[in-house]
Amino acid sequence: MTLDPIARPAKGLARHTPGLTRQSAPYDPSELGNPDGGDLPQLPGTTPAGFTRLNARAATLLGVGPDKHAGLVGMAPRHLADDRYRTPASTNVRIWELMTLQAPWHEVSLHMARQSTLGTLGIWDYLLTQAPTPLDGLRDAARFVATVADAGTEALHIEEDGPYITLSHVNAADLSDEVASAIRAYSLSLFPPRFSESTRGAITPTKIALAARAPRNHQSLIQLYGTRAIDFASPVNSITFRTADLTTPQPHAPGLSALLRRHAEQLLTEAIPLRDWLDVFRTTLRAAAQDSETPTLQATARRMSLSTRTLQRRLEEHQTTWSQEQESLRREHALRLLSTTDLPLNTIAGRVGYADTGGLRRAIQRWTGRPLATVRAHDGGRRPETGPAAGRDGS
Repeated sequence: MTLDPIARPAKGLARHTPGLTRQSAPYDPSELGNPDGGDLPQLPGTTPAGFTRLNARAATLLGVGPDKHAGLVGMAPRHLADDRYRTPASTNVRIWELMTLQAPWHEVSLHMARQSTLGTLGIWDYLLTQAPTPLDGLRDAARFVATVADAGTEALHIEEDGPYITLSHVNAADLSDEVASAIRAYSLSLFPPRFSESTRGAITPTKIALAARAPRNHQSLIQLYGTRAIDFASPVNSITFRTADLTTPQPHAPGLSALLRRHAEQLLTEAIPLRDWLDVFRTTLRAAAQDSETPTLQATARRMSLSTRTLQRRLEEHQTTWSQEQESLRREHALRLLSTTDLPLNTIAGRVGYADTGGLRRAIQRWTGRPLATVRAHDGGRRPETGPAAGRDGS
């Protein structure tokens, strides 16, 4: 298995649509030295301290005491109080896991959204809201997603299609269904209130698509998005707005967006990632997967200057195994390729170590509880089929 990173376009911002990835117009290069964001530090496996503070505060309000997560890496007061630090993504995932034990995923999403008032997400909030138009702000927010999330597993894609603009949120992290549904629903909910605040007028999405099972009662999701137009069990998580709402000029200070982008770049450049041993191991394993079709235990141990026996023992101490970590990496890689590329299924199967697409389909069903056709937004350039032909392999 050779691990491919999330694809980044050569210019502009990639717009994702079923069966097609194309470019939107790039920014004026004079406004930012690296308009495509491709040279920005991405700091995979970490999230900003400000987001961790928000998660911890929201968890406390939901009944998860600090004693439940105080021992996690990045939760020391000196790390939480300093925005230079980047917390391991695994710490934030654990806090979300604790919250989903307290309430259903859709209620956790609404609870988190209510705590995420403008400014709580730092520079990312202002990149989104202080641009000449909401669409310009959205492009900045997508380019600088590392200022608010783990850019190693998360990405935003914009599709401009005549009267509508659709934003898709890709999350390729290895998460339980409850946590994945909560995080993805929450992420989409951030945009309507911020657009409304920046334009000084109510902006309501025309449609929400969630890759989650419909809860028995989704009143909390109606409150979350301000609309009943919510589809469940969708191939991708997305939110759609009217183009007119996102392209109307809004109040802003000339030159402020360029200043904010430079500041965001500086924050990422000067960031201090905090990692525990398991984070270091997983980063090493990903690097080995980029260099080898099938990273071995022996080769990975050599990269970490450990014996294979010591590496296995350390994994056991962290309540995991070599085979579990390989499976997790394979899952992350496969879901990322399905979500962010148009590669045919047999190619993806080969890249993640399966002899044929049948093995890939069975693995997707095992990992997600859903058939591959509902996980992928497109299949070899076609929308997923629903009839008998849906079982054919893409090529």
